[in-house]
This record gives sequence, structure tokens and C-alpha cells, in this order.
Amino acid sequence: QVQLVETGGGWVQAGGSLRLSCTVSGRPLSSYTMAWFRQTPGKEREFVAAASSKGGVTHYAASVRGRFDASRDNAKNTAYLQMNAMKPEDTAVYSCAGRSFGGTFDDEKSYTYWGQGIQVTVSS
Repeated sequence: QVQLVETGGGWVQAGGSLRLSCTVSGRPLSSYTMAWFRQTPGKEREFVAAASSKGGVTHYAASVRGRFDASRDNAKNTAYLQMNAMKPEDTAVYSCAGRSFGGTFDDEKSYTYWGQGIQVTVSS
């Protein structure tokens, strides 16, 4: 059984940084394209960032491009989301997701496996 577990969330002041980790168990991380999504109450879940299975290709939402960095360490079975220059509007529950098959990076329906989500709060 494949499981994804996020860690590293919490509270940060505007302009600060946080790094989220997503540890995968059950199958090698190298099998998956990994993505990060976020959701706030009353809004639909939105795509944040993704990295291809070897990490060579990344894709970002316009709202985070240049501030966030998606990476992965396949040897550690862990994907990361480094968040810099954070803004209050980045406050959300962040979830990592994985898939074995193709599709567009930002299509949440293409992802098979999901973590439980972790809260990130940015204060002004």
C-alpha cells in the first residue's frame, strides 16, 4: 500500500520560509511524478508545483513561480516544497500527490495517491 506523509508545516511571518517534505512508502518515489496542491476553506483545491519522476522537469503555478521550489530525493523517497518569500495568501492546507502515469502537471484528477494534508499559516 502506498502512503504519502507530509511534514514541515506550521506558522511563519510574511517574507519567511518553510520547507514541506512528503515521504512516500510502499513503492519507490522514482516511480512517480510528485505534485503539491493547496486548499483554503470555501475554495477549490489548487495546483502549486510538480516535479517529474527524475526531477528534471518542474512546473509551477504563476502565483508561486520564483518563490517556491519543488524538488525530490529519490534515494530518500522524499519530495520537497521549499517556500520562500511567503505571503499571507499562501496560507492553506498543503497536500502532496503522486502518480505513475502521464497527464498535465496541474490536473489533480490525474494523481492517484494523496497525503493527508498539512496546515501552513503565513501571518502579515
